[in-house]
Amino acid sequence: MSVIRIATRYAKSLMDLAIEQGKLDKISADMQMLHKAVTGSRDFHNMLKSPIIHADKKNAVFSALFKDKVDTLTITYLALLVNKGREAYLPEITAEFVRQHKAMQHITTVTVTTAAEMSDSVLAELRKQLLASGATTEKLDVVTKVNPELIGGFVLEFDQKRYDASVANKLEVLRNNFTKNFYIKEF
Repeated sequence: MSVIRIATRYAKSLMDLAIEQGKLDKISADMQMLHKAVTGSRDFHNMLKSPIIHADKKNAVFSALFKDKVDTLTITYLALLVNKGREAYLPEITAEFVRQHKAMQHITTVTVTTAAEMSDSVLAELRKQLLASGATTEKLDVVTKVNPELIGGFVLEFDQKRYDASVANKLEVLRNNFTKNFYIKEF
C-alpha cells in the first residue's frame, strides 16, 4: 500500500474518532505538535523508522515524551501505530491529519515567500486582497518565508497553485527570451 493511502486512512480514522469523542480541536493541536517533533528531530525520525528498536521501547519513548502534553486518545493512537508497525509513517500521517482538519474547517493555507520580511501592514493588505479575490476561503492561514534569492517581489502558493511575481523569475524569463533570440529581427 502506498504511503499516501496509509497516511490518509490513519489520519481519517483518527479524525472520525476525535469528532465522535468531541476532541477534534485538542487532537488537531496534538497532531501539529507531533508533526513538528517528528520532522524537527532527525534522531526522533530515525528512531521511528528503525526496525531494530522494539515496539515496547518506542511506546515507552512516546509515553515519556508526550504523556503529560497530549490527550489520552493521542497516546492510545500512537501505541496503536507502533503495535501495527506504522510508526514510520507518523510524519505523513500527522501532516495528512492537519491537512484534513484544515479542509474540514474551510481554512486555506497560503505560503508567501518574499526577499525580505513583510511588514504587518503589507501582510494585512495581502490578506485583504486574497479574501477579495474569492480564490480562497474566508479563513486564511498565512505562512511567510524569506528567500533573499528572489531579489524582490513575492511567490504566492495555495491550493496547488503558484504565482511567481519575483524579480528573479522575471529576470529568468528575460534571460530565456534573449537566449531564444525573440528580440532579434532577421531580414
